[in-house]
This record gives sequence, structure tokens and C-alpha cells, in this order.
Amino acid sequence: MRLRGLIRKEFLQILRDPSSIAIAFLLPMLLLLILGYGVSLDAEHVPIALVVEQPDADTASFTSGFQQSRYFEPLFLRNLHEAEEAMKHRRVSGIVHLQADFSRQVREPDGAPIQVIVNGVDANTARLILGYIQGVWQKWLQRRAQDRGETLAAPVQLEARVWFNSELRSRNFLVPGLIAIIMTLIGALLTALVMAREWERGTMEALLVTPVTMREVLLGKLVPYFLLGMGGTALSVAMGLWLFGVPLRGSLWLLFATAGLFLLAALGMGLLISTVTKNQFVASQVAILTTFLPAFILSGFIFDIGSMPVVVQWITRLLAARYFVAILQTVFLAGDVWRVVLPNALALALMAALFLGVSRSKLRKRLD
Repeated sequence: MRLRGLIRKEFLQILRDPSSIAIAFLLPMLLLLILGYGVSLDAEHVPIALVVEQPDADTASFTSGFQQSRYFEPLFLRNLHEAEEAMKHRRVSGIVHLQADFSRQVREPDGAPIQVIVNGVDANTARLILGYIQGVWQKWLQRRAQDRGETLAAPVQLEARVWFNSELRSRNFLVPGLIAIIMTLIGALLTALVMAREWERGTMEALLVTPVTMREVLLGKLVPYFLLGMGGTALSVAMGLWLFGVPLRGSLWLLFATAGLFLLAALGMGLLISTVTKNQFVASQVAILTTFLPAFILSGFIFDIGSMPVVVQWITRLLAARYFVAILQTVFLAGDVWRVVLPNALALALMAALFLGVSRSKLRKRLD
């Protein structure tokens, strides 16, 4: 009965101060819209300079591959000097230079050299551009051989098979990770302000003189915000499926079961922060610094954990978001792969128990 009263009190507090509703539903929606559309690892419509010293049928056939590709926005320039100036001023990201004797050399046994210059400031984009240019070159060679009734000689025939994300859309990989990162922040913020608000408003003293136990206080704070957090998770998953078109190949029940474990860990961490700081402003800053930023950088959401130094890889094991990102990306793109899901779900359960246990130990029925 006392626990029911505490839960009811917390729901009434949420209705009177709808900031928690905004954190649970409005904030994840805004962050998903901003980051979902703003963060991308794809390189499309790349501005590239085409310098053709002697235009003819061969050069027109080759450059048409860039004009017909969705990866490039070609800009024809008269000479290499203009193209280099355009790259210095960031008007283009790459240069393809065909020399005056291209048509003659392409018929020689050694073939015709093509000069490619790429802006290497962004190394990842530079590698993508080089790969796309090589793809245009290979397609042109195949098309040219077919027109002459020949077969393009190649010592190796490459037959690629892409599993789990056949379209190679970075959004399919990023959006599930975004859900984990956003719910890390939302879960911690929802409870980081709860106990601190009670201390600031002076209502904690009145609560301490009642016959309720600290376990009941903890559950009374946890249950309403757990339900709010699961609602925010459902909204985020719905946006990922229907707005961003990310496939869900695993079970919906498994997704929400593991999301519940993760949310308990995030809420437990928020409660711990709120209990220790006893100040809403400090609690919110600590929650952002200790949950969102580490999760964004070290969870494997964008940066591959295997490429990090060994010390940093061990640090990532302390983050609940690392395990939830692995689960979400697996359930969304690969399905119910239990050898991936179960170890990560166990890690989430242990972290939830740890944070909630420490929060309970910090909650005492005395003023200090």
C-alpha cells in the first residue's frame, strides 16, 4: 500500500511538472531526427573536378560514368591549375586528370595513366572517393570491352556477398546505435533529477519521517521512470523502423527485454548520481559527462572498439551502452543471434544490479 502511494505520488509529480515527459519522449525524438539525418558515413554527391586536356569520344565515354553516378557531382575544368585551386578552396573533394594523349595511350599494351588527386583531410571520405573512382574505371573498361566484342581479362573474378546490410546504408548501422546512445542519456537524466529535486524543494525531510522504507522509496522512484523510459524506447524504435527504414530481423520481444535491462542500468546510474549530488544542475551535468559523452565515443556506435588501444578497450567494458549497442545492431540487422545477445544481456543485468545496489546503499533515512 505504501509503495503504491509512492508510485502514485511520483506519477502526479510527473503530470504537474512535465519536464520528465519531455525528456522521455520529446528529447529522443529531436535527437534521433538531428543525429539520424545529420550523422552519416556514406559519401554521396561528392563534388569532383574532371580535367580533360583533349576531349574526344573516349574521354566522353569515360567521364559519362561520373555524370551517371549518384556518388559524384562532376565539375569540368579547363586545366589542372584551376582544379587544384578549386580543391584548395574546398569546392571539390577530388580531381581526375586525363592527359592530352589519353585516347592514344589507352590503345597501347600498357594502357593510359589517369591522375587522381584526393583531399586527404578526411581520410575516411578520401578512401571512399578512391574506391568509387576505381569502380567507375572498372565499369568503363568492361563496357569498352563489350562494345568491342571482347572479354575483359582478369586473373581473379570477385563475387561480393554483403550480409546483414546488403544496401550498405550507414543509416542501418547508425540508427540502432543512436537509440542506445540516446536512451543512455534519457535514462540517466530521468532519475538524475529525481532525488536532487526532493532535496532542493525540502520534501525529502518530510519523506524521511514517514514509515516508508528506503527500498520502497527507491522502487517508488524507479517504477514510474522505468515506464516512461520504455515508452521513449518504443518511440525511438518506431522512428527507426518507419522513419529511417531500418530493418528489424530479430524479435521485438527480445529487443524490449534487453532494453528493459539496459534501462534499469541507466536509471540506476541516474539514481546514484542524484543521491550523491543532491543538486539538480550538478546532477544533470554529471549525467551528461558520465553517460552520453563516453557512450557516444566508446560504445562502438561509430568508432570500432577493436581499433582502439587495449587500455581503452578495457575501459569500454565499464559502459552499459557498449553492450546495448551490440545487442541492438545484432537484433536489427542480423536477427536473434543468441551467442551475441546472451553475454551482452548478462553484462547489462550485472550492471543494473550493481548500480541499483549502490544507489540503495547510499539511500539512508537520515539527514547528512
